[in-house]
Amino acid sequence: MAEEPGDVPEHSWGNISEHHWTRSRAGLNQEAIDYYRERSKAPGVKEGGGMRAHYCMSCKGVIPLEYDQRVPASKELQHCPHCGVELDPRVREMFNWVEIDQPPDSDFRALLPILLGGLLVLVAIAIGTWLLLR
Repeated sequence: MAEEPGDVPEHSWGNISEHHWTRSRAGLNQEAIDYYRERSKAPGVKEGGGMRAHYCMSCKGVIPLEYDQRVPASKELQHCPHCGVELDPRVREMFNWVEIDQPPDSDFRALLPILLGGLLVLVAIAIGTWLLLR
């Protein structure tokens, strides 16, 4: 379908007409919009920013954030100044996401009993097979 000469295409940019993207999406995602409006009233956000902070995952209290991502996170647990719950220094709840700064240590210690059990079973099978074939 070719455009006729002199037809003006309806753009979604420029002066805000009924075809502008902000109007064409009106009423969509209302639940998300309401959530962010409520979150923008959270302590540390409604004041307009300032200090960098994160939130306690239990009581949602504001905790000042002081860290350098280039340095490994301290393994020493901290406590929330509001409710006293232990805080993992590698995990922080920010305004609308949870930030995991660094991965936890290796799972080798947790997997060691399984590996040793499997090795023990293999040795038992090998000895049993040797005794049967002897």
